[in-house]
Amino acid sequence: MIEERNIMAEHYYTANPTTAHDEHTWTFTLFDNQLTFTTDAGVFSKGTVDYGTRTMLMAFNQDIPAGKILDLGAGYGPVAISLAKVMPERAFVAAEINARAVELVARNAEQNHVAQQISVIQSDRYEHVSGKFAAILTNPPVRAGKQIVTDMITGAADRLVNGGTLTVVLQKKQGAPSAKKLMADLFGNVQTIAKDKGYYILESRYGSTINN
Repeated sequence: MIEERNIMAEHYYTANPTTAHDEHTWTFTLFDNQLTFTTDAGVFSKGTVDYGTRTMLMAFNQDIPAGKILDLGAGYGPVAISLAKVMPERAFVAAEINARAVELVARNAEQNHVAQQISVIQSDRYEHVSGKFAAILTNPPVRAGKQIVTDMITGAADRLVNGGTLTVVLQKKQGAPSAKKLMADLFGNVQTIAKDKGYYILESRYGSTINN
């Protein structure tokens, strides 16, 4: 099991994957838009948009302040790209540690005609992320370890504008209850805005005191 976890971590939560390339292009519908994605070996969920990400997207509250949106741990880009299609007035930052995935986000943004809205950066968590955001969305890489997930949550507090939101998807068995407590402690509020097939979609709002 330890060896398997290490392989999975190297596949998608590493700066420079060594897995042989195996590109595929396929289509997927999000928010009633048929999107085209090119994926490759060594990136997360290369064959489809994973269920947790889909659940987070459908639950995401678009009632947020003015400003950019950060897709943290963007993979090949389904979050930033699908939201850019339905929020054409918004600018997005797609941050991802995996260089192979970073290249794919840029290509996928181009082929879905939203490249002008999305800035793509290679970043380990918030390392190269600058500025503040109206919203941060993340499907954190739980197999990379609890500390990385914790950092992705705690780092959001300093990078949200007043009224901005952090939206996180985690499975209950992979730490959703402890993440919910962390978010409540950090922001003074947290809501479970959706639950589906063991996935919890957690949302905190910076500067708010509402707590459910």
